[in-house]
Amino acid sequence: MQIFTEVAGAPAFSSTPPVIRRLLADLGITCREVRDHPGLNPGCKVQAVLLEDSVGVLMVLFAQSHLLDLNRLADLTGRRMTAIAPERLEQMLGRHNLSLLPGVPALIGSPCLYEEQLLQQPLLLVGGGEPGLWLEMTREDFRLLLSNASGGRFGESVSAITLNPDHADDDGAAICRAVQAFTARRIQQRLEDTIELPPLAESVRKIMRLRVDPNVTIDEITSVVETDPALAAQVMSWASSSYYASQSKIRSVEDAIMRVLGVDLVINLALSLALGKSLGVPKDHPQSSVPYWQQSIYTAAVIEGLTRAMPRAQRPEVGLTYLAGLLHNFGYLLLAHVFPPHFSLICRHLEVNPHVSHGVIEQHLLGISREQMGAWVMRYWGMPPELATALRFQHDPHFSGADAHFPNLVCVALGLLRSRAIGTGSCAPLPDAVFERLGVPREKAEDVVSKVLEAEVLFREMAAQFGRA
Repeated sequence: MQIFTEVAGAPAFSSTPPVIRRLLADLGITCREVRDHPGLNPGCKVQAVLLEDSVGVLMVLFAQSHLLDLNRLADLTGRRMTAIAPERLEQMLGRHNLSLLPGVPALIGSPCLYEEQLLQQPLLLVGGGEPGLWLEMTREDFRLLLSNASGGRFGESVSAITLNPDHADDDGAAICRAVQAFTARRIQQRLEDTIELPPLAESVRKIMRLRVDPNVTIDEITSVVETDPALAAQVMSWASSSYYASQSKIRSVEDAIMRVLGVDLVINLALSLALGKSLGVPKDHPQSSVPYWQQSIYTAAVIEGLTRAMPRAQRPEVGLTYLAGLLHNFGYLLLAHVFPPHFSLICRHLEVNPHVSHGVIEQHLLGISREQMGAWVMRYWGMPPELATALRFQHDPHFSGADAHFPNLVCVALGLLRSRAIGTGSCAPLPDAVFERLGVPREKAEDVVSKVLEAEVLFREMAAQFGRA
């Protein structure tokens, strides 16, 4: 079978390395060989690079007309990655007698992330593993290469980066701008040092690594859960509850994960508990306030139901929206940790000003709100950017910016729970627009809350276990 058929009427060649030839044949991809020359469109050339961190290796594909922005990549993936060591890459390619990394994810077997801009091109040029060799294929065939890959926006167009090769007189002003930008970053670093946030515990890092690992196993998750008695008790209790209506008795943590709760929910429970432990729930609190973990678990449960009620086409990742619910009030813990002398004063003001939102009181006393603190630390700790957005805009029912579903879900969950006397703050009716953005009718959302409240005993017990952890 000859897999290199003609594309756009060009002749086929046969110098492609055998391993690439076999992989493309297995995928049913047809293409033609093209030798590199200056007239080739860099927007069609697929640049491949292997990155790594403590989690593992990631292949990244993007156009040669773009620059790979590692900061954007970190924001997208929650991982700070660097290029794999040349010696290691050479060793990996040597097993297949290749000189260069081809843009064929199946060769490496690692997860793959591609720049979505690539799919705007009708024809793509994929590296063939040898210097100067490109494999031209249609966009449709290129999609076959990406069957197990994820897309994202992390590149910066090279043409958008303005250089100044001619006007030397402008260099002084350019240097001043660069120094000012660097100084601003140094001030930010000083802020990070000054507030003395605790470093992420190794348990948190381990859970975060598992969370982004597409090949995570049940055994790995079970091991994490079973080493934390409080978490194991919660997992078993929840999986056995009428809320999840298990058809048979749950006999083990592995049973609970595999048959009832699923990996995502359990990982996010573990992550939330570990983050909470890193700061601790303050002993001081406003009178009549809902206990921290009780509020978190109720909110997360409602958000889980709301997310599943959304139309499938616009439904965000259930596990991540659930985590947004668990962590929505994380800024409260931060205020107590960072501003201990002022936290008691905030509590006292909340007690005597029930008609005023906590944000107004915190802004008045500190000049910053718990939502700002929570969103900032999510970014500082490298958590998914959707979480920072959820925490920052959770009280704005009109928010419609990027990742709006996340803060909208938290906003609806908090508002509906407040209408049932769970939580503090304004009970103003939620606007129809926020339900329309989520694609969930108000009546359906109310049904979700009712189902959660039917399991009130379970959730209170879970919250108590979190508090004792």
